[in-house]
Parts: sequence; structure tokens; C-alpha cells
Amino acid sequence: MSHSYAFKYIIIGDTGVGKSCLVLQFMDNRFQRFHNATIGVGFGFKTININNNPVKLQIWDTAGQERFRSITKSYYRKAACALLVYDITKRETFNHLATWLEDARQHASSDMIIMLIGNKSDLACNRVVSTKEGEKFAKENGLMFMEVSAKSRENIEEAFVKTAESIYKNIQVRVSDVLDETHGIKVGYVAAEGRDNRESSYALGRSCCS
Repeated sequence: MSHSYAFKYIIIGDTGVGKSCLVLQFMDNRFQRFHNATIGVGFGFKTININNNPVKLQIWDTAGQERFRSITKSYYRKAACALLVYDITKRETFNHLATWLEDARQHASSDMIIMLIGNKSDLACNRVVSTKEGEKFAKENGLMFMEVSAKSRENIEEAFVKTAESIYKNIQVRVSDVLDETHGIKVGYVAAEGRDNRESSYALGRSCCS
């Protein structure tokens, strides 16, 4: 499928916060309750429409385990957006956000869009991190913020669309240089017949070489 731009996304956060479920829901409109923890990275893509322009999102779903942090750091490079995910029912995943954010800002371009994602909003009865806490952390660190549910699909589409709109806006006002690959943006592509003409595809990470 032809597209005007391709934006590279990276999904980061502790293991078990639902990163892969979030991506799977966005890609395939389905929820998978049980699956193996991501090993290394998973990759997927989906084409969406931004301001009447087809934009391909290339999404790298990273492992949250500490032993894969060095691998994850390499994927910050040339990323246009990071979704920093925590679990609203697990305080420790919120407490670790500062470390994830430090990694992102150390290894990515300065204009990378970062959205803080509070996942599992469908489990509000088990909430231990309030919406106000998430909003406060996001505001203090200059992040976008949204609570979502990878199970019910609440705000899943919106999280990707709103961040893509921000990237697109940065292109229009020349904050992001599309000629500089470190910004995670590629300009225009016309698919050859029979090649890369799907709207979306996703594979869970099972090896460090995914």
C-alpha cells in the first residue's frame, strides 16, 4: 500500500504491563489474554490516515525484562514516537517510569514524541495508580498522556492516531527533518505490485533478531 510517510514507533515499559496486547489490539482488533513474554522485540505495521494522508506506522514492541534493556536501547535510535506503558494496577510499573524515560531521552532524538500510557483501564476496581498521578507525571515531563485498555480497546486507536498527528504536525512546522533518518520518519513510498500491500501485520517477538 502506498503511503505519504512512514513513522517508526517503539513500545516500552516493564514486562507484564500489556505492551504486546496493546499492539495486537491495535493491529488485529483482538485481545490475547495469555502469551509468552516478548523476547527481544516484536515488529508490526499498520497504515492509518492522518489529514487525508496515508501514514504507515512501523511498530517495534520491546521486551520489558532487565536482561533485554541493552537491546531495547538500540531501538530508540531513529524512532519518531515512544509509547511508555505502565499498568494502573501495579505501582512498581509506575515507579519505574523515570528510568524508562531517562533511557528514551538519552538514546533518541530530541524531538521524539512520547506518550505515557496507563494500561488496563478496564480493571479500575483494582487500580492503585490514579489518573491524576499519571497526568501529573506526564505534565512534569512534557509527555502526552492517555489511559487505555488493551482488553476492551478503549483509547487504543486514539493513542496511535494522536501521536501520529503530533509527528505530522512537527513535519509541517519543520520541527522534524524528514531528510534526517534519526527522526524516525521516511517520506513517501509506492508499493510494488504484490509486495508490502497489506494494511497491517504483526508478529510477536520471539528472538533478539526479530
